[in-house]
Amino acid sequence: MNRKHCLLIGLVCSMFTAVAQECKTENVVIVTLDGMRWQEVFGGVDAALMADKRYTSDSAGMAAQFWSNDVAERRKKLFPFFWTTIATQGQLYGNRNMGCYVNVANPYKFSYPGYNEIFTGYPDTAVNSNDKVRNKNENVLEFINKQKGYTGKVAAFSTWEVFPYILNKWRSGIYVNSDVDTLAFTNSNLKLINDMQFLEAKPVDVRLDLLTYFAGREYLKAYKPRILYIAFDETDDFAHSGMYDQYLKSAHAEDAMIGDLWMTLQSMPEYRNKTTMLILCDHGRGDKNKDQWKDHGAKVEDAGGIWIAAIGPDTKFLGEVSNHPQLYQRQVATTIAAVLGFNFKPAHPVQEPINTIFKP
Repeated sequence: MNRKHCLLIGLVCSMFTAVAQECKTENVVIVTLDGMRWQEVFGGVDAALMADKRYTSDSAGMAAQFWSNDVAERRKKLFPFFWTTIATQGQLYGNRNMGCYVNVANPYKFSYPGYNEIFTGYPDTAVNSNDKVRNKNENVLEFINKQKGYTGKVAAFSTWEVFPYILNKWRSGIYVNSDVDTLAFTNSNLKLINDMQFLEAKPVDVRLDLLTYFAGREYLKAYKPRILYIAFDETDDFAHSGMYDQYLKSAHAEDAMIGDLWMTLQSMPEYRNKTTMLILCDHGRGDKNKDQWKDHGAKVEDAGGIWIAAIGPDTKFLGEVSNHPQLYQRQVATTIAAVLGFNFKPAHPVQEPINTIFKP
């Protein structure tokens, strides 16, 4: 090998070393809020829906807790972690009033197609129902589970019982705990949560998001996964029921859980300053016709508008992003891989990652 080739190889190696030194993320946490509208994330409580007795039984109580004439204060009351921590340390995409558009690419605008798009990067038109069908598409979590140092270190906790099928736990080999799956662990906290999930009232026919969260958090503490996914469901359930006040309360509680999870991560040496968190939803809801706030799907025009939030050691502070090129839900899968230094290239087509989330 001549001197010229040695210099070239040395230069390339030094470039890769520099990139590796710049990238600090070793773990990724993903959280989804099912059917959470971008309108509330960026605008706070909707005055018309709050005042409508069909949807809000205690308008005065909701106003006292969440209302302000100032939109910045209003949204902070509903999502304090988003607007005190992520807005000052991370990035928020999806405020269409500020020229930042994030959309689903699948035509259906409901849950299974949305979650398939998030994790496979492929808005597969054959994924067109919420039925318990094992997903044929490779997802980014199973891809990461195959990488050195990540095998057996990928876990998902969901309230909705369809997630084992969405993530195809039988093929992917990742741990998926869903609805009232038994938490068969020796850890005493997980045993307690397991007992609680069978004894609680299940107001929306599945376990409470609170129990899903605690199960995921205690698993994190006990087993130190490198990838953790927590999927909340109550916002969608209460919206479909037309209960705007409960929808708001669940959104507010989930913001608090996300904040608690971030504090937990920063309190543990395995995760502190080494973990990127991505937060998003699977679909939007109606808004132009206020009565469609309960609904989504192909026939609801504005149900394709979603949002994405990100925070982590490699996520440059941008705060609330405005006037940004169009983003799509399908970019999340490649972004999850890219923030760890991986290139997710499955058999199906995918799009480029959102490089502003992880680019130093």
